[in-house]
Amino acid sequence: MRVFAYIRGMKRAILIHPDPRLKKVATAIVDVSDELRVLADDMLETMYDAPGIGLAAPQIGVLERLVVLDCTDPEKERAPLVMFNPEVILSSDDENIHDEGCLSIPDQFAEVTRPAEVKVGWIDTDGNPQEQEFDGLWATCIQHEIDHLNGKLFIDYLKPLKRQMITRKMQKLKRELAREGA
Repeated sequence: MRVFAYIRGMKRAILIHPDPRLKKVATAIVDVSDELRVLADDMLETMYDAPGIGLAAPQIGVLERLVVLDCTDPEKERAPLVMFNPEVILSSDDENIHDEGCLSIPDQFAEVTRPAEVKVGWIDTDGNPQEQEFDGLWATCIQHEIDHLNGKLFIDYLKPLKRQMITRKMQKLKRELAREGA
């Protein structure tokens, strides 16, 4: 089974929905420590191995405000971004619709509408404040990951019937994984 290999091959195990930790609000990071830098490196390795373009600390069971992302073309040089305490400062009135997926909800995708452009503030790995504007896939990914820090999943934007259908598929997947010993 593909998902079984996906879960087994990770540096850090990715939680699968439904898991109550995915619905909790993450705690702000007070100080960027060496431990948190190692965690960010582990998260990047896990994200690339999945493969994915973003990962939030709550997805690996760490309830702290840390996200990693890289929305570059996999055929090109990597451009990883590590964000401690990221927050959207400004968002455009214009919206984009992207077919979103999630490493915590494998093989499930749905169209989600979000602001097309965002300005995000965060603390980098050296403890310095940063601000940058993002658009396109980067804007979608950053908003998706910040949602994870606030206990929100992309399926929370869907109509109840579609959300319940995906949740049932994930419950079935978790039962299968438990039987296989994942």
